[in-house]
Amino acid sequence: MLILPSAYLAPVQYYARLYAADGAVEDRSERYVKQTYRNRCYIATPQGPQALTIPVERDGVSHSPMRDVRLSDHGEWRRLHRTALVTAYESTPYFEYYADDILPLYERDFHYLVDFNEAFRNVVLNLLELERPITVSEEPHLAAQPGDFDQRPLSSPKPTAGKDPQFRAVPYYQVFADRAGFLPNLSIADLLFHMGPESRLILRQSLVGEE
Repeated sequence: MLILPSAYLAPVQYYARLYAADGAVEDRSERYVKQTYRNRCYIATPQGPQALTIPVERDGVSHSPMRDVRLSDHGEWRRLHRTALVTAYESTPYFEYYADDILPLYERDFHYLVDFNEAFRNVVLNLLELERPITVSEEPHLAAQPGDFDQRPLSSPKPTAGKDPQFRAVPYYQVFADRAGFLPNLSIADLLFHMGPESRLILRQSLVGEE
């Protein structure tokens, strides 16, 4: 079983683990942590990775379980994130095939971060044609059992964060590689827009022992 945090357009490693799992549970009782994939994703630009960060309501957020974290409307971030995705990926091979599934989510009226993240994950899994049963847990202090893989400690993009010992960043075509080089473990949106149906192959090759 895979234990997942809620994540915004999560990175390739997150979906590689979902690809390899028989099922997963999302922990919504864990405490919200700033500057993590819970409300941040990374996309490609000619200058390198760009972070897209969702602002959340600040009242008590550092002590709040994920299920209670509310989206903020500060700064028109929905429009800015949508525009950033278009700018970054409109010239990729599969943008025209997948954009109409992903971009409209920014127009929907979500109030909670976990619901917003879940909507993106459902769309991504559908585009990947990947059926995995994912249950939601609000059990306090959900603990991993022997044989489980706990994704929660890997939710920070910081270099000092823990690493998945089985994950390897498999290079794939990126439109800005001639200027920025290959950018590993970006948002799953990067992989989908560049590789389309072949994204499944990249996910399968991304975990050692899963080829």
